[in-house]
This record gives sequence, C-alpha cells and structure tokens, in this order.
Amino acid sequence: MSSQDNSAPIVIEGLNHAFGKGSLRKQILFDISTEIPRGEIVIVTGPSGSGKTTLLTLVGALRSTQEGSVRVLGEELCNAKAKTLEKVRKRIGFIFQQHNLLDALSAVQNVELGLRVSDRGARSQRRRRATEMLEAVGLGEHISRKPQRMSGGQRQRVAIARALVSQPSIVLADEPTASLDKQSGREVVDHMRTLARQHGATILLVTHDNRILDIADRIVHLEDGRLSTFTDSVIANNRHMMQMLAENRQKQPIAETIDQLDEHGFREKLLEITEESQRFQEATALANDLAFRSMLEQGLFAFTRKLGQLLNADKASLFLVDQDSLVLRVAEGIEEMGEVRIPLGSGIAGAAAATGETIRIDDAYADSRFNPAVDKQTGYRTHSILSLPIKNHRGKVFAVAQLLNRKDGAPFDAGDERKFTEFMNSLGVILETLDGMATPKPADSGLSE
Repeated sequence: MSSQDNSAPIVIEGLNHAFGKGSLRKQILFDISTEIPRGEIVIVTGPSGSGKTTLLTLVGALRSTQEGSVRVLGEELCNAKAKTLEKVRKRIGFIFQQHNLLDALSAVQNVELGLRVSDRGARSQRRRRATEMLEAVGLGEHISRKPQRMSGGQRQRVAIARALVSQPSIVLADEPTASLDKQSGREVVDHMRTLARQHGATILLVTHDNRILDIADRIVHLEDGRLSTFTDSVIANNRHMMQMLAENRQKQPIAETIDQLDEHGFREKLLEITEESQRFQEATALANDLAFRSMLEQGLFAFTRKLGQLLNADKASLFLVDQDSLVLRVAEGIEEMGEVRIPLGSGIAGAAAATGETIRIDDAYADSRFNPAVDKQTGYRTHSILSLPIKNHRGKVFAVAQLLNRKDGAPFDAGDERKFTEFMNSLGVILETLDGMATPKPADSGLSE
C-alpha cells in the first residue's frame, strides 16, 4: 500500500512501535506501510487494543516514532526534534472522543483556542472566524453557551469546529461518535466531511462505528498491530463466521428430527429451512450492494480510459456479451449514445467475440467485417483497430475490449497487443465481477400454512 509519492500529506513506511522495555516490552504496531493522499478521508477500523489510537498519536506527532518512517506534511517524525513535532502539530486538527473542551470557557472561546494554538490572527479576527465556524456546524445560536449546558452532539460539534477553524492540512479523529446516538453521530461526521472538503483537509479517522463507514474514500483495517485492506478483513471475518455456521449446523441432528415429524411439523421445518436459505442468499449477495457496484463501474471506466492513454490510442471501449449481442458498456460519451447493441459476429468486435481470437487491423475500411455506417453515425474516422476477446474463468468469451486509432497515426503492433492483453487480464476480473452481480430473487417456497 505504500508508494514513493512523498507529496502525500501522510506517508508511513515500515513503522514498528512498542511499549515498555526488557521483559515488559510489548510490540503494538508491526511493519505498517501506507500513504494518504491530499484531501482523502481514510477510516481505520479494528478491535480494541489493535493499535489504532497509537497509530493516530504517531501520525499526529503526539509521541515519538521509534522505528521506520513517518513523514507528515513533508517532515520526518522518526527521531524528530521537539521543535519539529510542535511545528507539525500546529498544522493538524485533533478531534478526540471525550471532546476535551474547557468547561470555564464558552463555545466560541473554546473554538478560538484552535486559532491561538496555531498563532493565527488578531483577537478580533479569531472571534469572527470562531463564530463563523460554529455557525457552519449549526451552533450559531449557542456560541456563548458553556459545554456543561450542551448535549453530547453539540459538544462534539464544538470540538470539530475547534479542530477545523485554523483550516488544518490534516484532521485526526479518534472515535468521534463513540458517545453519540445514531442521529448525532451522523450529523457530526457529515459536518466534519463537508467542512474538511471545503478546506481541502486530509482526514484520518479511527472508529468502531460501522454506521459512519460510508463517509470514507478508503477503509483500512488494523488488527493485532498489522494493517490490511478492509476487503481482506471482511473476507477473513466472513470465512470465520461461515466456518462456525457450518460446524454449528453439523451438530444438529436434522435427519433424525425430520424422520420423527408428522406432516404439519414437516411443513413447518421445511418452511423454516427454506426461509433460512433465502436469508443466507441475501446475505451472501451483499457484494451486489450499489456502492460496491458503483465503485467497480467507476474504476472500470477510469482504468479503461487510462489503458487507452498508455497504449496511445484515440479511443477505448468495452462490450459485454448478452446472449446473441454485444452491448457497449464503457466508452467515451456513452451517456449520449443510449444503448448500443451489435449482433454477435457482426463488425470487428463481434468477430472477436465469436471467434475468441484477438483481431488487429491496420486499415478498417479495407476489412470487409468493418461497418462504416458506425463512422457515419458518430462522425468519427476509424483507421486502425485492436479488438481483444475477454474470457471468464471457464474460458468462455463474455466481453470484448477495443482500441481505435493510435494517436501517432501508426497501426497497432504486436507490442501493443501484448500490453493490451496483459492489462485486460486484470480488468477482466473486475468486468466479470460486474457481469455476475445479478441480485438473486427470493424463491417462492410453494408452501402455505
């Protein structure tokens, strides 16, 4: 997950951290490597004691980095001097679970502290900006109220306003919704996201709260001090739960129970298992969630366009096989085209789908399989074509990727074909996932009470 782009606000490589010495030494973080680009919202999940807060305090320059590299806002924090740590902290907004507001101060005075720490502006300017920030989080009518006269959600909004008022480059939040109800928690993170987006801040947020995961651009999982992708953690947990379910079911003497049932009892047991099967199908179809599908589709479009650029092609497109037709799935300006269908075997893409062979053409108009009516309809002049059939894990063609016209005017060559094939092997996995994401419909058991 690491790269060499040190322009990112947070770059971590090979981070290890431990508490205690000698026989009491306990390692908390193991070989953590990741980076967070500017403006990205990253959520860290994981069980208690996994090292999430420790990671946050290291990134926030609140404790010294022992081993590895932690570069924050261009400053190396490993073995950094106190002056460097303080310099970094002044450019970070901190939001803690317990608010850490001063009860003797009003809301606006608490927010002003965020500006005084960063030494920004005269007193009148600090008061104006603190007031504006409280209004932005919906507390404009409560700027003079003290924390003890506020609800938990209101106090957390004051904490967010204090963290964001200085327009920090980074916002670090530790369990910001832990003490809030569902509505207050949602309001808090929505305000945090909106305001951070407006100021272009990078957000690193630690949470156990699954209700707010949707605000993240990316989710990572920290467990036993090791960082993994959220996808890997979900798959691992699902495997564990499915194994437990299987072992539990094996312990139940279903066959003996059914043998002893009368007709009414048999109907009830059959209905019970049918309904459980339906629930299981719905649960295992979770990957068909709209957000996941949208992410894949956006990624597919972006990767296809980038692939066209890497191969110096003027246009790149993807077709899906739908029974006896090819349906255009990814192309520039596809929204304006409406549905585009090509009979299987017709045209260059259709021929690639029908034969399962890659087709490379230097002059489209000299090939009898090319349909010039398409050019007339779009106003585009096709010269060279590279059309690649994509096969699923069973070896059957289910899609076709196509490149049109090299920008330098030369025809596509064998090197283009090799590179195109190499990249499409990966994109094909994404495309096959999308192709197979049909929502299963609950089956009618055919039984009645």
